[in-house]
Amino acid sequence: MALPINIADLLNKRIVESSRIEYKSDWNPERIMHTICAFANDIDNLGGGYVIIGVEEENGMPIKPIKGLEKSSIDNINKQLLQICHFIEPRYLPIVEISTYEDKNILVVWAPGGSARPYKCPVSLSSSKSSKAFYIRKMSSTIKANSEEEKELFNLAKNEPFDDRVNMSADIGDLKISLISEFLYSVESDLYEASLTDPITEIGRAMQLIRGPKEMLKPLNVGLMFFNNRPEQFFPYAQIEVVDKPDSTGIGMTEKIFKGPLDRQLRDALSYIRNYIIKEKITKISGQAEAERIFNYPYEAVEEALSNAIYHKSYQIREPITVTVTPDKMEILSLPGPDNTITDEDIAACHLVSKRYRNRRIGDFLKELKLVEGRNTGIPLILRKMEQNGSEPPVFKTDMERTYFLVILPSHKSFIAKETHRNEQEKKRRSMSEIKELIIEALKEEKALSSTELSEHLGYSGRSSSLSKAIGELLSENEIQYTADVSRHSRNQKLRLNEKIK
Repeated sequence: MALPINIADLLNKRIVESSRIEYKSDWNPERIMHTICAFANDIDNLGGGYVIIGVEEENGMPIKPIKGLEKSSIDNINKQLLQICHFIEPRYLPIVEISTYEDKNILVVWAPGGSARPYKCPVSLSSSKSSKAFYIRKMSSTIKANSEEEKELFNLAKNEPFDDRVNMSADIGDLKISLISEFLYSVESDLYEASLTDPITEIGRAMQLIRGPKEMLKPLNVGLMFFNNRPEQFFPYAQIEVVDKPDSTGIGMTEKIFKGPLDRQLRDALSYIRNYIIKEKITKISGQAEAERIFNYPYEAVEEALSNAIYHKSYQIREPITVTVTPDKMEILSLPGPDNTITDEDIAACHLVSKRYRNRRIGDFLKELKLVEGRNTGIPLILRKMEQNGSEPPVFKTDMERTYFLVILPSHKSFIAKETHRNEQEKKRRSMSEIKELIIEALKEEKALSSTELSEHLGYSGRSSSLSKAIGELLSENEIQYTADVSRHSRNQKLRLNEKIK
């Protein structure tokens, strides 16, 4: 059965991080068994990994041209591979594909994170009485877990990532084969052709989207998130909301809600932000061939911040991802915050290196679609793109309980003045009836305000003749009144609603 990933991308490490790939020039059953066991344990919740047999490596990179395997040896390797996997406890079987790359035969073993971890296997295959040990991945190496790491594995067994859990309220029919085929085509997977003819149960098993006995096969949460047209019916508020607030009073505010499969809603939200939120300024510089191009928000930084929110959000919390845009900043809010392995000092220093990920499978799909960067490279990319644009650095915030994570991207300073001027012009163009209505609403909310406070509340930068005229008309119409029996110019004087409309 083919793999749900393009072999060329896998060999060239365009999608999967180097720590998740192990190259073996020849069949080495003992070491390969240890590595499969380590990927199955998936101690960092990265999604397991791949063992590629028939490829030599140097400094973690495949040596080209690749060595390959003799065709006559592949059947024997397959049989021995099945035998050594029977030594892994609990029972674990990876997915194996015979592939051809540059006219050479290779064997690719995909070992996703297992659902029954921790797994252990014999230390040695040369003795029938060999002891068994738990193996894990550290960086790009397979090592035997020490006592502390063994405890960690058992603790992880109690907390299987939510995206990799079986959804008992859904059925196999809730996975849409058209969406699966579209995905496989976009990542150039050899599994695409099979998806056009084979039963969805076969494709679902090959992609690790379903689990269970034949009589009760169920989809995994990640399958419903990407391959169902309405994932929000299983995960309420699994959506992105983009709110554009050009004015502090809410005048002209627009709100867009993006639903559907996670990758689709992410693309749709990013397309909307690129077309309607992001603005460009081009300045011709004397003596220089190329003009200077700056943006209020560099698209690559926005793309990475929003993709990370999709990746790290908890889909057990019934809250959307919200993007709020004001004239001076963009805020991207997701729940919850980073785990406690990232300290407050790390967050303040923009050094967010996570020990393990909340959603190991969501990350795999987003990486295959080239929608997120590799492990722990997203934040550096945001910092770099903001600096290249001449923007102020981003700010990352959370609370002590880590209940939320807020990414603040400051607007480029040359756009803030422009937006402020535009807002002032819009305030000047407000009709008298609109200003009077805003005054009434403000006083209902705040009970009493001085004229200066009222001006600030409505977003005016100073005294406005239109606002003064509106106050005068409301006073003469007996809609509002002063609170104190002193001069209307006194600092103690405030305005309030007349008793009749309170």
